[in-house]
Amino acid sequence: MGKGYAEGPAAEEAEAARERGDHLARSTAPVRRRVVIGSTPDNPEQHVIGYADEVDPEALFSSGAAWGIKVVNAVE
Repeated sequence: MGKGYAEGPAAEEAEAARERGDHLARSTAPVRRRVVIGSTPDNPEQHVIGYADEVDPEALFSSGAAWGIKVVNAVE
């Protein structure tokens, strides 16, 4: 005789969820990235130029394309 609660589609889905690892804790920490902030000829006010892993702040400054550059941590 079956146990009732341990049979059927609900039990199969619960087992599949355990195999996928659905019960494991997910990281809820915010993603932090470094953001390049500075002024450009088109916009002399301080503004976000891009992410530090996508733009090179030193190259922007040395070429004169941007000035007053800061690299700060940001949360996505």
